[in-house]
Amino acid sequence: MPALNRVVGTRLLYFFILGDVLGAGVYVLIGEIAGRSGGAVWLPLLVALGLACLTAGSYAELATKYPRAGGSAHYTTLAFGPAAGSLVGFCMLAAGVVSVAALARGFASDYLAELVTLPTVAVVVVFLLVLAALNIRGVRESLGANVVATLVELGGLLLVIGLGAWILLRGDADPGRLTALGTAEHGAAGAILAGAVLAYYSFVGFETSVNLAEEVADPRRSYPRALFGALLTAGVVYVLLGLLTSAAVPTDVLAGSSGPLLEVVRIAGGVPERLFAVIALVAVANGALLTGIMGSRLAYGMARDGLLPAALARVLPRRRTPWMAVLVTTAASVALALTGEIDALAETLVLLLLVVFTGVNAAAIALRRDAGTGDHFRVPIAVPVLGIASCLLLATQVAAEVWLRGLVLIGIGVLLAAVNEVRRRRGGELADTADQASKSR
Repeated sequence: MPALNRVVGTRLLYFFILGDVLGAGVYVLIGEIAGRSGGAVWLPLLVALGLACLTAGSYAELATKYPRAGGSAHYTTLAFGPAAGSLVGFCMLAAGVVSVAALARGFASDYLAELVTLPTVAVVVVFLLVLAALNIRGVRESLGANVVATLVELGGLLLVIGLGAWILLRGDADPGRLTALGTAEHGAAGAILAGAVLAYYSFVGFETSVNLAEEVADPRRSYPRALFGALLTAGVVYVLLGLLTSAAVPTDVLAGSSGPLLEVVRIAGGVPERLFAVIALVAVANGALLTGIMGSRLAYGMARDGLLPAALARVLPRRRTPWMAVLVTTAASVALALTGEIDALAETLVLLLLVVFTGVNAAAIALRRDAGTGDHFRVPIAVPVLGIASCLLLATQVAAEVWLRGLVLIGIGVLLAAVNEVRRRRGGELADTADQASKSR
């Protein structure tokens, strides 16, 4: 199979991860977190950061040990065989496709309505086609656009932090809300966990970067620095947002808003709401672009490993980008975006990623004795063990109706795993038969 170009350095990779983590999640979910946890929004965000760093440790070890585009699917295949790799890879791929669909719906809704009113269907289709074209053009061009977009969306979040601090300094905020934990449905501990599930969604995105490992010039040096640097940057920004947004905006108003960060802009005054809507749209588009890159590279890697049809491994001769994988994953995202709502899509994404993260943490444990391809980053064995525990804990907080939707996709992944296992066994039997025939001659 043709290889991908190694053109990504530490800086581009850092911005890739930061841009994906600082995506649309925080722009829409702080209000939902407040509704589940109360005014102490910062605490579930801090807990979610700690839980995300556990699984990120496993990814850092595996990505530097096996720098290949298949990512999660490749690791679990090495550890547990192609059936497990098929299941985890499909769940990761499905999560990426679902995420892009959800972000396309998000782009076509509230923030865009601040600027112009357009048919949702037309916006979704054109939006996804433009992202696919940029993805096919090349990873360097895509990540170059991501650097600009990440600076814009980070600037928007810093703007909200600054406005929240201004509201606090002029005496219009209520710091007492920062210690208000619990709701009518949840006590203090339950409120932290319920909020942490949604906050966890704001930190996911780091897992997409392992699918670029084959395009990173020096993954063993660059990947851990970029990964943990981006997560810590996002964590600081998110905790500050949680503190200042909750102090500036009454909890009930925050919980009831579909554009919670706009509430801070409105209370502070002085900044046009339409300008902030543009910033939010850039954040949504950037998240969709980066997730689309991940999905296409994952499909390419799985196809190259024989876990998906070989056609998905086709690469443009000149640009060396997986064009067939881009087209297929984009088509699936269009179909989902036109048939699902953003909240249902986002909730399903969380469940699929918990399945993936459990598999990756288990693979990190199982592959500890394998030397891999050379020197690599290592974490203590307790990190992947605690990573598995964190996934199981968060899974207990997923609603029953989300499980019903998610199990349909997981069931498709199980079917794919079974097909690949049958193919593997038949291939082994044919090889044995050929060997016996050769010996008999």
